[in-house]
Formats: sequence, structure tokens, C-alpha cells
Amino acid sequence: MSNKTTRYVTRSTTVAAGAIATAVTAAAVAASVILSPVPNASSRMDGVHQDLMRAVQLNQLTLEQAQSFEQKMAGQIYGEA
Repeated sequence: MSNKTTRYVTRSTTVAAGAIATAVTAAAVAASVILSPVPNASSRMDGVHQDLMRAVQLNQLTLEQAQSFEQKMAGQIYGEA
């Protein structure tokens, strides 16, 4: 084989191996997400509260906006109308 052919085959094989590794990694991540337990409502609300308080600290929201949004999310998560 010529040097040009050898380089092409080597690059093609490397690219294919990289694509396979990426696909396997993506499949593993997807499986872990699908198979992970669903958090209960109170732990979800704890996460919402923490995220909103962080947003208030970063001046992305006012405290009033955060409280209003948290109430709306509680209604959705706990199934209240």
C-alpha cells in the first residue's frame, strides 16, 4: 500500500472508532437517565427552591419572582390546580 492509502485507512479507522466510542458513551448516559429512579415530589421541590435562591443571589430574579414561580411549580409537582 502507498503512504497515502495507509494514511487514509488509518484516519478512517480512527474516525470510525471515535464514532463508535461516542455512540457507546451516549447509549450509556441515556440508559443511566432512563433507569435512574424518579425523585419524589419533596426532593424535586427542594431542588427548585435551591435553584431559585441561587438565581436570587445572582440577581437573575427578585425574591418575589422566585416565590411566585416556586408556588406555581409546587402546584404542578404536587398536582394542585
